[in-house]
Amino acid sequence: MAKKAQQLVKLASSGGTGVYYVRSRNPKKLTEKLKFRKYDKVLRKHVVFDEKKLSS
Repeated sequence: MAKKAQQLVKLASSGGTGVYYVRSRNPKKLTEKLKFRKYDKVLRKHVVFDEKKLSS
């Protein structure tokens, strides 16, 4: 059985606090960038997290 091609991406806070989440995604199925509304620990509220490139 073949492995699925997964790519790690960084979801950075739009609040400018430097908080981020790391998530895997399938680059073949998703063509647009990911956006999630998640909790920012520094601002202590929910903000939009946008996909950025994860520097390795």
